[in-house]
Amino acid sequence: MHWKVRQMRRPAVNMPGDAHELTFSCYRGYQFLNADRTCQWLADSLNEARTALDFALWAYVFMPEHVHLMIWPRRPVYGVSIILAAIKESVSRQAIKHMCQHAPHWLPRITVQHGKRSRRHFWQIGGGFDRSTAELRAILAMIEYIHANPVRRGLVTRPEEWKWSSAGWVEGKNSLSPDPIDFGGSCVFFGGRE
Repeated sequence: MHWKVRQMRRPAVNMPGDAHELTFSCYRGYQFLNADRTCQWLADSLNEARTALDFALWAYVFMPEHVHLMIWPRRPVYGVSIILAAIKESVSRQAIKHMCQHAPHWLPRITVQHGKRSRRHFWQIGGGFDRSTAELRAILAMIEYIHANPVRRGLVTRPEEWKWSSAGWVEGKNSLSPDPIDFGGSCVFFGGRE
């Protein structure tokens, strides 16, 4: 989907008890998440945000130009936009600092003029896309969809082969561990790794 269409999608909805499949993209679809360094910054930021804002991370996949997350806020009052900002801001700062030092030729591509001020964008403007549900069957289907992203794109043949995903975590490919799905009295453990 073109980056301009993604920008116009509906905002996140905060419904206590719902799980959220969140999708957000790199600015203009640039493949900034091809670098392990950037993916590790994102993994670290996710860990910090889930501790600070008390949400479970049930599934994830970092594609070269976008991210899918399945989260479940544990607090009855929360803001998906606050969660997204907590995840995205530190990654953006680190990535732009890295570009300034090591890839200054990228700066004109990510710089936008806002009146008299200019601003650099690592993430696409807007909140991305949020699908929320309170049904375990739908949650499991969303997780399957998330994990299948690299397969649908032809990047791997099995979801577990993709390094930056919770499916890849099951096979020991990265250190960002998903939380067990403990939802409405049902507990589903993720994969076979503890």
